[in-house]
Amino acid sequence: MTDDNAMLKRLHELRSEHRDLDTVIERLVHHPLNQLQLHRLKKRKLQLKDEISWIETRLIPDNIA
Repeated sequence: MTDDNAMLKRLHELRSEHRDLDTVIERLVHHPLNQLQLHRLKKRKLQLKDEISWIETRLIPDNIA
């Protein structure tokens, strides 16, 4: 497996987890007793977004002319 293939696989996994967190967060928003858990999930979601962005910038060639 090439580095690009491994990064694409990881990107897919991260995007999937990011979508799953959207669903979980949406459910917890309506339950004020779970604010700490909600905060942790939102923080994890931001970490995933950062990692997704990092991988995307590595996979997309820089074609500035």
